[in-house]
Amino acid sequence: MANVTVLGAGAWGTAFGQVLADAGNKVTMWAIEPEIVDAINTLHQNPVRLPIVEKLPENMTATGDRRKAVAEVDVIIVTIAAQFARQALEEFKGLIPDQAVVVSLMKGIERSTDKRMDQVVMEALDLPADRFACLSGPNLSKEIALKQPAAAVVASSKEEVATRVAAIVSTEYFKILTSNDVIGVEMCGSLKNVVALAVGMSRGAGYGENTAAMIETRGMAELTALGVAAGAKAQTFFGLAGVGDLIATCGSPLSRNYTFGANLGKGMSVDEATKVSNGVAEGVPTTAAVVALGKKYGVETPLASAMLRVLNEGISCDQMLGEIFAEGIVAE
Repeated sequence: MANVTVLGAGAWGTAFGQVLADAGNKVTMWAIEPEIVDAINTLHQNPVRLPIVEKLPENMTATGDRRKAVAEVDVIIVTIAAQFARQALEEFKGLIPDQAVVVSLMKGIERSTDKRMDQVVMEALDLPADRFACLSGPNLSKEIALKQPAAAVVASSKEEVATRVAAIVSTEYFKILTSNDVIGVEMCGSLKNVVALAVGMSRGAGYGENTAAMIETRGMAELTALGVAAGAKAQTFFGLAGVGDLIATCGSPLSRNYTFGANLGKGMSVDEATKVSNGVAEGVPTTAAVVALGKKYGVETPLASAMLRVLNEGISCDQMLGEIFAEGIVAE
């Protein structure tokens, strides 16, 4: 159907590359790690990042050459870690074909600028909005890799672009809905990670369903209010990209943010949780960005503010919960 390149061969990038290949596309994976490039090309595996897949599709190859990766490509999928996206993408500026569409699968807010990933991608690549799309939803990479039924939302300011991407990505096990609410889909994917940290922390501290549900409900109200203030549509937050992703991220040990929070709830410090997780979960840098955005738009962010104190000051789970539901917080 199309020539598609995936920038980033981590677990999510590789799993999504498999989806694209299963949809009948010619897929090229770009990775900076020579061992991953070699394994994909010779063994049809990515044992470093996605060992649960024994054999990747034959129409899925890899390269470490930037120019070769994007030459004559129709669609570029970006799965680079959010905090490194700008630097990595700037290396591709000027190499991308004029008609190629760029689709971000990243979920995060840039720490140094408080900008969404759509803003980062378009700035780094000098890309017009009508050639950009973002894709988000309840998509845990290991479940996608195992081809369990799942769905996501692809959003673009140009309807034809969203429709085109949906057609290229859809398979029997991976379904796509379309939207024109780029801001909403981006905000959903980023902000829910902060909620997952709080839910994970409550689980790690030994609390159950009632506590998780009240955190998730408060979190949904908070991220919806913030998203609407930023220009998003409220209904986006009650679809796959919003509540759907929130449920998956807050309810599974496969979620890095949930697991990171759970380790904090067990009494680990941020440094200790980082070591155990082999890196920082995306919700950690996003937390401060959410608080900053709340101040910018005049939106109360008790959940994000409480989690920021957890990360910066090491307050307990009980203290965190007390601040989220402090006296004076109204129902929404």
